[in-house]
Amino acid sequence: MALMGIQLVVSLLAASIMQRMAPHCSFARWLICNGSLFRFKHPSEGELCALAGKQMPKQSKRDRRQNGENKPLTVPKDIDLHLDKAPVNALDALVLRFFLEYQWLIDFAVYALGVFLFTECYYNVVDARKEVNIGAIWCVLTVLFSLKTLHTLMRHYFRSEEGGERSVCLAFGFLTLLVAMLVLVVREEYLEFGLESGFSSLFDNLETFAKQQGYAEWSIPVTKLTVKLGLAAVCAYIGSILAFPGLRLAQTHLDAVQMNSDRPLIQFLLHVSFMSPVIVLVLWVKPMARDFLDSAPMGKTSITIVSSAAFDSVRLWIIVVLCVLRLAMTRYHLQAYLNLAQKWVEQMKKEAGRIAAIDIQRKVTRIFCYLTVVTLQYLVPILLILFSTLSLKALGDFSWGPGAEETPGVTPALVMPTAAPVLPGVLDEDEEGVDDMEEDIQATVARLSEAFAALRAVLTPLFLRGFFAFLTWWVAACQVISSLFGIYFHQYLMQN
Repeated sequence: MALMGIQLVVSLLAASIMQRMAPHCSFARWLICNGSLFRFKHPSEGELCALAGKQMPKQSKRDRRQNGENKPLTVPKDIDLHLDKAPVNALDALVLRFFLEYQWLIDFAVYALGVFLFTECYYNVVDARKEVNIGAIWCVLTVLFSLKTLHTLMRHYFRSEEGGERSVCLAFGFLTLLVAMLVLVVREEYLEFGLESGFSSLFDNLETFAKQQGYAEWSIPVTKLTVKLGLAAVCAYIGSILAFPGLRLAQTHLDAVQMNSDRPLIQFLLHVSFMSPVIVLVLWVKPMARDFLDSAPMGKTSITIVSSAAFDSVRLWIIVVLCVLRLAMTRYHLQAYLNLAQKWVEQMKKEAGRIAAIDIQRKVTRIFCYLTVVTLQYLVPILLILFSTLSLKALGDFSWGPGAEETPGVTPALVMPTAAPVLPGVLDEDEEGVDDMEEDIQATVARLSEAFAALRAVLTPLFLRGFFAFLTWWVAACQVISSLFGIYFHQYLMQN
């Protein structure tokens, strides 16, 4: 406890509560099963036969033995079929695909947000700059787990027998690779990520750390170009796993706007929510954001809307508010997806011919079974942007208040902590056992302190600012690319 103090206690408490309360109280399960979402139930064969104007065929065991398998029941496509609605409840969630992965990730994100809020309050009350920020660790873990969940969904597409999904992921991967290579050569005067100064700080600190460890002749074996090529490859991977979430977002956005055609305020919020990644992109374009707000033209003079010193804090608040808005629009997007069942039935009625009853039941059921997949595709990109921004604030030494953050400077020389010596003395056997345990605890604390001190000396706030700023911007860029292509696909190509 001496290593991280009360932060470690709160972190362990949050992990314990999450593990024990998940079967009884889960925010992820409440989000789907709170009764606000309505699914469509598939019709039975008897209902389809009644709508088709014929009786349900009955066969005896003797007829089934003679004819082999039953001939599938078919009905005309233009029957007057209307699907029944039912609210989604906890029992319905048992058949949903990837429900356990969805529940664990969303609940972990909720607890991570709680730990982060506690650490922010703790840092405002106590001067804890020498302690490890546990809230930042939870935020980074949420980003990693979100990427892992998207990777699991992409692997599911790669295992598909059709192969079309695999081609889409690869195409978006190569497209985003090209875009990332173009972005990484843009100068800092236009895209103010801070990657150049961050990489310089990282390389200098690595060389200093190596010399302190006795490697006097050690030097960085890679160049900045190599690092940028590796970063571009990571960007291509992120672009490929964000391809289908963007395409799905475009479809649910169009359907949600149409579903709320009589509610102009909801439509406006849906449009703002959809365009929020574009706003995130503009916030890092220096001539359009920082410079414009610092000296906005007003006739022959210029005025200061947001000063350059306060712009970083304002940018953090804007991104958080946009993420909250997108989270508030979750129900409309999910209901728009569930309405695809009725939409498909209406489209089927316009076609001629016959269709097997099992195909109707399978199509309606499949749409509901993939509800959690669609929920993950909608929520995970939001979590990536939100927790990347929170990591940027915590690890980049930013502040929520305007102009309060400190500019990261040169990292001081690394001083390795050592455990306090134990004075010899005449001890009893019980006291010797307790003393040995205390020595082990002190040695463990010393090793962990040394590891964290070394990590903080290499990964400086200057480097972390550039890395998480670029990560936040890149996730938003991938969403813009895939969602705009999805709008074009669903609005024009599908109709034609």
